[in-house]
Amino acid sequence: MNLEKSLNAVLDRLHRGVGASSARLERTYWKQMRRFLCRQKPASSRCPGMGCRAWRGVASLALWAAFLTSGGKVQAHEFWLAARPPRAAAGDTVEVRAFVGTGFRGELKPYATARTIHLQLRTGRTIDLAPGARNGDLAFAHFITPDTGGALVAYESNFAFIELAAPSFDRYLKTEGLDAAAAARTTAGAANPGRERYARCAKVWIAGTDAKRVIEPMGQTIEIVPLADPATTTPFRCRVLYEGKPLAGALVRAWRNPQPERGGAERDSVPPGAETRSAADGSATLALEAAGEWLVNAVHMIPSTDPAQADWQSYWGSLAFVRPTKPSAPKTR
Repeated sequence: MNLEKSLNAVLDRLHRGVGASSARLERTYWKQMRRFLCRQKPASSRCPGMGCRAWRGVASLALWAAFLTSGGKVQAHEFWLAARPPRAAAGDTVEVRAFVGTGFRGELKPYATARTIHLQLRTGRTIDLAPGARNGDLAFAHFITPDTGGALVAYESNFAFIELAAPSFDRYLKTEGLDAAAAARTTAGAANPGRERYARCAKVWIAGTDAKRVIEPMGQTIEIVPLADPATTTPFRCRVLYEGKPLAGALVRAWRNPQPERGGAERDSVPPGAETRSAADGSATLALEAAGEWLVNAVHMIPSTDPAQADWQSYWGSLAFVRPTKPSAPKTR
C-alpha cells in the first residue's frame, strides 16, 4: 500500500472509530504523514520531523476534519479542557486543549470555529480568546499569565446532533442520571430512536492566589461554580447553575487522574470517584481530597426547543482543575 493510501486508511479508521484506539491510530497517522511529506521534499532537503510547524499544521487540519465528522459514539460523552501548566507564575505561557471521552480518558478535540459561542479568559479582567483561536488547531488557546492570581478559561459550544437507537438512548439516560427525560419516554411509551442535540460548557482553572476568579460565574448556559478554590480546599463544594439559576437534582460526578502529566489519551478510563445530586439551591458537595487532576461534570436535558431538529436538547457542564501533591513532612531523627 502506498503512503497516500495508508494515510487515507488511518484517517478513515479515526473517522469510524474502528480497530485500534484513536490514540494509537493518531500516532500511526503522524508517522505516515512524516514519511509522506519527506517524500515530497527535494532529495537534498532535510526531513522536517515532528517539530516542523508546516508539517504539524497539515496533520492538524487532517485530524480536525476526521474529528469534525466523527460519530456520536465519541461526541456524546464528557468534554473537558486541560491546561498546561496547571498552576502558573506571572509571565508563564499556558496552553489549553480540549478532550472528549469517558472515564476521564479521551481523545484530543481540535478547535472548531463554527462550533464556538464563547471562549473566554478571566484573570484580573475577562477577555475574549476566540479571535486568536485558529480553526483546526489542536490547542484551543495560548496565553501568558499576567500575575500569580490564577486564570479561568471558559468555553461554550452551540448544538451538535446525535441519534441513538431506543435501547441505547434509554441506557444513556440512565447512565447520566437524566431521570426526567427517561420518565417522560417511559410515560409516552416511546420506542423510537432518541434524537438529541447537545452543547458543551467547559471550564478549566489554572490555580492561583485569587479565588474570586474561579468562584464567580462566567455566564454559561450550564455551569459548575465552586464555592472556594477547588485546587486547595476540601471537600469540594459548588453550585450548579442553569441559565444563571440554581439547578436542582442534577447528577454531579467527579473523576480523578492521579498523573496530570499524562494526556487524556494516554491513560486508562476510571469510574467516578464521587457523585451526588444537587440540592434545591443547586449546591453539591463531593469529597475530593486526593492530589491529581480532577474533572467535575453535570448534564441537564430538556425537551428540544426545535422539535423539527431533535426531540431533546442537553447541556454538558464541566470544571477541570489540579490539586497539587502535598509536600512531604520533614524527617525527624
